[in-house]
Amino acid sequence: MQELIINILLGIVMITAASLLIFVGSRKDGMTKKQKNMMIRILLSSTILLCLQFVSAEMFNKFDVYLFPSAGRLIRFLCYLVDYFIIGYDILRKAIKGIQNRQVFDENFLMAVATVGAMVLAIYENGEYLEAIAVMLFYQIGEWFQGYAVGKSRRNISNLMDIRPDYANIEKNGKLEQIDPDEVEVGSIIVVQPGEKVPIDGIIVEGNSSLNTSALTGESLPRETNVGDEVISGCISMTGVLKIKTTKEFGESTVSKILDLVENASSRKSKSEDFISKFAKIYTPAVSYSALALAVLPPVVRMLFMGISADWGVWIYRALTFLVISCPCALVISIPLSFFAGIGGASQEGVLVKGSNYLEILSQTKYVVFDKTGTLTKGVFEVNGIHHSTLENEKLLEYAALAESASSHPISKSLQRAYGKEIDRTRVKDIQEISGNGVIAKVDGIEVAAGNDKLMKHLNLDYHDCSHIGTIIHMAVNGAYAGHILISDIIKPHSKDAIATLKRAGVEKTVMLTGDAKKVANQVATSLGIDEVYSELLPADKVDKVEQLLEMKLDKEKLAFVGDGINDAPVLSRADIGIAMGAMGSDAAIEAADIVLMDDDPVKIGKAIKISRKCLRIVYQNIVLALAVKFACLALGAVGIANMYLAIFADVGVMIIAVLNAIRCLFVKSL
Repeated sequence: MQELIINILLGIVMITAASLLIFVGSRKDGMTKKQKNMMIRILLSSTILLCLQFVSAEMFNKFDVYLFPSAGRLIRFLCYLVDYFIIGYDILRKAIKGIQNRQVFDENFLMAVATVGAMVLAIYENGEYLEAIAVMLFYQIGEWFQGYAVGKSRRNISNLMDIRPDYANIEKNGKLEQIDPDEVEVGSIIVVQPGEKVPIDGIIVEGNSSLNTSALTGESLPRETNVGDEVISGCISMTGVLKIKTTKEFGESTVSKILDLVENASSRKSKSEDFISKFAKIYTPAVSYSALALAVLPPVVRMLFMGISADWGVWIYRALTFLVISCPCALVISIPLSFFAGIGGASQEGVLVKGSNYLEILSQTKYVVFDKTGTLTKGVFEVNGIHHSTLENEKLLEYAALAESASSHPISKSLQRAYGKEIDRTRVKDIQEISGNGVIAKVDGIEVAAGNDKLMKHLNLDYHDCSHIGTIIHMAVNGAYAGHILISDIIKPHSKDAIATLKRAGVEKTVMLTGDAKKVANQVATSLGIDEVYSELLPADKVDKVEQLLEMKLDKEKLAFVGDGINDAPVLSRADIGIAMGAMGSDAAIEAADIVLMDDDPVKIGKAIKISRKCLRIVYQNIVLALAVKFACLALGAVGIANMYLAIFADVGVMIIAVLNAIRCLFVKSL
């Protein structure tokens, strides 16, 4: 009956393996050459083993008559031995290398000892070689599943590697010359033709096109670009020829930073992975010595102290079964694979996670703190009104634009855009920037102050409040109040959905920190549904506020900060986990952050949290499943209840279940 079950099982394995070979091989993201070779070995070994099972030992014994005594037994052994080497030669080679390198105790050593021991027992007892080959065969099937799963998740991440440009086009003497992107200097004009990747960050100086940003953001919708627009490397020009003036060297461009993040992601291990690595180093030698003790001590005790037969064969068989059961493959393989698949699933959504340790921290996030400008809002400010002006509106705007001309702040840029004329820096002197308040400068020899109400109080000037919601730039000219300019930021389309998504994902509190006036901050927070808001903060105040929030939360609860500006870098570093906007965020913010959103869409934060929590659930499921089955089967194997076939399930079966479970990290449904 047992042989019938094994034969049916082998038949199922062959059909399944053949189906996988045809299905996976027909896909564009199919198997590697190594995986195909292994699949052929599995099919060949299964076929030989199945055929040998239909040839009885009595049929082999007929060779004794024609050749020499025991010839049939020898030929039968050699047939099984050939099959054994077909499926297991690489495991034996790895085990021998491990012994030579003094790194003995690993899964290859356990498999080699268990299967070679089973073969020796079969020779000694003139029994069945099926168990030894079946253990190796099913182990290799499990390894194949693991290899394919890792390859699948790795391809999701390595798709990002396709964004690396091979060359940059430089126009010389009316012809395009392809050069290495590393050789392009800042300020050079490069040409990007339809179908080519943008190799280096820059500004379009000629042409327009639709850009495919899917490799960076995960979004398939193309982005229309025109002269004056900033473009980042890694995008693909779809429709037009672009001439781009580079603003960064290739090593500092977006594509280089992304590739660096991806290549280093696997080097940062989570606590769960560190635990499994340490566990395996202790666990594997422990079970190896336990198996040795199980093989030697009971027979010695039976023989010396109990005066009965030692039954060496029985106890050696139990020890070999114990070794197969104890192999920690399910834990050692599935736990890192789960995190790797989680990082791969996140990258598909345009979320770059710098390491599995950050994925683990993200799963515990209960507080999410946002910067406002550029994070929840577009950071695109527009002048929407000039009120209480004692000068002509155009003159007041001119003074404001010139006074703010040395600043790169979005508000300063909006004033310059509204002014609409070229800024003559020679007209501006003695610029004094008062952090968090505004700027004082001399324009055409006239003292001009532009800033918030704190600046007016600093100058001891009365000012008019504005009834409109927005950022108010109060103006003083020659020491007298001259009116104020109303500037409004634009809330990102998905910001409200992002807050709602976080609430659904289990985040307990959302907080917004901003340097804006209280009225503006409260209006934005209320419209988005944010729980708490702190306004009129200097960069140092944001760090202090995050420190206070960190002290308030429980130890197991984690705080995430989301920002995009240079002044957000200290806060991103101080938070338990920092999340930066990758498309428009500053280099400093991206460098300081642990997670980068490639399309600046805050709704992806909730998606990333959901991915991380699903990943951790799967990790814990695999740990519990593997340890529970292992210890139960180890106990059964030690007392002789478990045979080699149960050992195969405890090792390879659990590994396959754990690997298939880990692959689920790649797929996360929409929130």
